[in-house]
Amino acid sequence: MLILAWRSVRQRPGQFTATLLAAWLGAVIIMLFNSLHDTAASAGVDAASAESLHLTGGVVGGYGTLLVFLAIASTLTVTVRQRGEELSLLRHIGATPGQIRTMVIGEASLIGLAGTLLAVWPAILGGRLLLDRFQETGQVADGVDHTFGPIVAGAGSAVMLLACTGAAAVAVRRAGRAPGRRPRQRGRLAAGALSLAAGIAGVGATFGMQATDSALMAAPAYGSILLAAGLAVFSPYLLRALLRPMGPVLIRVFGGGGHLAVLNTRERAAELSAVLMPLVLFTGLATATLYLQAVESDAIRAAGIRRSVEDTNLETLNFTVVGIIAGFACLMLINSLYSATTYRRREFGQQRLAGATPAQVLSMVGCETVLVTVTGVVFGTLAGAAGVVAFAAVRTDDPDPGQGPWIWLGVVALCTAATATTTLVTARRVSGVPAVHAVAAA
Repeated sequence: MLILAWRSVRQRPGQFTATLLAAWLGAVIIMLFNSLHDTAASAGVDAASAESLHLTGGVVGGYGTLLVFLAIASTLTVTVRQRGEELSLLRHIGATPGQIRTMVIGEASLIGLAGTLLAVWPAILGGRLLLDRFQETGQVADGVDHTFGPIVAGAGSAVMLLACTGAAAVAVRRAGRAPGRRPRQRGRLAAGALSLAAGIAGVGATFGMQATDSALMAAPAYGSILLAAGLAVFSPYLLRALLRPMGPVLIRVFGGGGHLAVLNTRERAAELSAVLMPLVLFTGLATATLYLQAVESDAIRAAGIRRSVEDTNLETLNFTVVGIIAGFACLMLINSLYSATTYRRREFGQQRLAGATPAQVLSMVGCETVLVTVTGVVFGTLAGAAGVVAFAAVRTDDPDPGQGPWIWLGVVALCTAATATTTLVTARRVSGVPAVHAVAAA
């Protein structure tokens, strides 16, 4: 099956582009921030510079590793579902679930290795630029040179291999079962419940800390991320729950397209979870981090305290988290949306052969986009707000962060623009193919 995996990747590189993009971006982030540990361990680096580098590499590296695994799992889930007929055919000609799992994991390992190799030079360049930024703000001494050594090489390849193989094993579990056998959700739901419990514990740990603790921001930030990950796991159920009050409204507004969208969303809620995961994570991460930093900056300004190097380091760290990790989540959202919408070419062709007009198909896709965006924004906001309220209550003795809705509106606008633009543009291009050709080609 490993030989079959190699031939599969070699003969159909286009189908693995989305997974390769996710692996490449993930490897860039992991190796970029792990290179800071190599730099800090170099000879001649002073203690203050080493502390700043280790802090950034550890915190952002932790965020990055979690999000990379979730992003690759989301992308591979879409890819494996698109290959359902192929995997079912392998089952019919005698392949066992273990053999299918070995083939898909082998494919993911090859893609992860390729993504890691392609990410080396971008990671080196990004690490140098990030180090220059630290030196410009006085957080790292000017004489420190960027180092790309054994820590980053070993950590990058190991994390990517584990992420790709683990995500592939999760994605193929359902597709590799015998036909007619109902999929089990206990493992997935248990992981989601564990993530929610850890997120609640992280947010709750904030109340056990002092307002002056240097690590005060870490607990609610990690808690919000874990809450967002847990809510993303339960996204199919959350989507169906929101569909009940929103369905009649969307049917009234969008007409026939809205009716098709409500029916499709109800049946495809599990598939849409691959899109909802990066959307919930992006909203929760961006909302939590930006508001946490805004509350901290206002608290320092209100106290009349001059900003220290540690405060500058923390601010730079948080904006780096938002700029790189949130950008990664946004790109993965676009990647998942493009893959999922392109795969629906046959579905769109069948609907048009059944009498739906191209305008109704686009209206259906637009209505589905509204449902997905609202679901992702609502639950991502809840995850981010939990950490923000806890942090504000401890830092300022007032649970109201006092920042207004503008940061949140900016995050929502970016989510909406990315989701709507990617989905509608891809759907219009796919539905432009003649219906008969679309069904026959699929």
